[in-house]
Amino acid sequence: MIDSVLTQLRDDRQAALDRLFALLRIPSISTQSVHDEDCAKAAQWAVDDLASMGFQAEVVKTQGHPMVFAHYPGPGRHVLFYGHYDVQPVDPLDLWDADPFEPRMDQDDTGRPVIRARGASDDKGQLMTFLEACRGWIAATGSLPCQVTVMLEGEEESSSPSLEPFLHDYAERLKADLALVCDTGMIAPRRPAVTTSLRGIVMEEVTITAANKDLHSGMFGGAAMNPIRVLSTIIADLHNDTGRITLDGFYDDVLEPSEAQKASWDALGVTAETLLGPVGLADLAGEAGRSLLEQVWSRPTCDVNGIIGGYTDEGTKTVLPSKASAKVSFRLVANQDPNKVAEAFRAHVRARVPSDCQVAFEGFGRDPALLVNTDLPEVGLAQAALSEAFGAPTVLIGCGGSIPVVESFKRILGMDSLLIGFGLDDDQIHSPNEKYDLESFQLGTEAWARLLGKLGSEG
Repeated sequence: MIDSVLTQLRDDRQAALDRLFALLRIPSISTQSVHDEDCAKAAQWAVDDLASMGFQAEVVKTQGHPMVFAHYPGPGRHVLFYGHYDVQPVDPLDLWDADPFEPRMDQDDTGRPVIRARGASDDKGQLMTFLEACRGWIAATGSLPCQVTVMLEGEEESSSPSLEPFLHDYAERLKADLALVCDTGMIAPRRPAVTTSLRGIVMEEVTITAANKDLHSGMFGGAAMNPIRVLSTIIADLHNDTGRITLDGFYDDVLEPSEAQKASWDALGVTAETLLGPVGLADLAGEAGRSLLEQVWSRPTCDVNGIIGGYTDEGTKTVLPSKASAKVSFRLVANQDPNKVAEAFRAHVRARVPSDCQVAFEGFGRDPALLVNTDLPEVGLAQAALSEAFGAPTVLIGCGGSIPVVESFKRILGMDSLLIGFGLDDDQIHSPNEKYDLESFQLGTEAWARLLGKLGSEG
């Protein structure tokens, strides 16, 4: 039966690409209110597409951007597929080679065919691999081999404020035997992977206020406190000379990877040259004495994601700004408490703010890290399905990123997740000229089709 499904998918490749391009043309940027209607349009597009296959599909209103909910009955296991239709902003626009929302076929530096557009890899191309796999099964056989519920979020790129209320409200309809999440990647082209760990995240914005207005730097310079100077000192003190984070108690709960884990990671052959070289870098910047994959998979981080303050337009303006702020994020590993880390950061800042200044904080999310239970039988089924599709052994990897919904599925729905994705490290997600390998799209679709078959026959 799987052979007829694969034939259907291969015969339908151009139409599948056309459908993906139609979704990519919708500028569903969830963090910018000017695109609220575009987010609603993307949700409706997905509902219409799912309904055209025979899913019972609906747009569910939330306090923010809508959710997409769809269900298709079937035998055996019940799986819940999760993806997100919202995308990151496109700034800086002048670094894009073409319109970010006019998808096009292109080639990467090695000549591989790629799809260029915002959202091509994160996450529209990824979620469409699953939807196309479902379409192939239904077109070839008249049904799906297992029961499938689809949930597509519209706020993943803006901290998911509506997610948990939705999970609580729809808990009985969402509960399944397993969640399938397609927002991760592979180790390299044609080297498929199942992700077994995710880092958690804490996001904070800190604002330092000094004078009650901007001041003339000639009249007040040297006498009045400059909040940018204060903020710069605070930021500089977040790390020591060996790359370790200086917050009190930050590493107390961090678990070390086993020697066997480190050996398996070393065997993958990922080096500073292979990861950093394509982005114009060469030297590891994390903790001294840690391998590259230790730094991105098993060690926590602290990064300043943006600094705001003073005059930044063309030319000069000699002022001492009244305020300065920074957006800071922490990637956490298993066993770290996000609340403890956030409070340690705030204590670190407060201890360094002069008496003549005020400090304010705003939090944007506190989510713990996650470890996947690799003893789940579905992990083995996924490895087999991916290996068959890509013609190479499937490895178990960690992920330096965060997918908070996975922890929410476990806590609210009592459900484990299987993390499968087909992105590559050079896909430039969140950056200009984002791309998705055409092969990732096509073979990823076939991998999902094979896995759906195995989940049905093994159910």
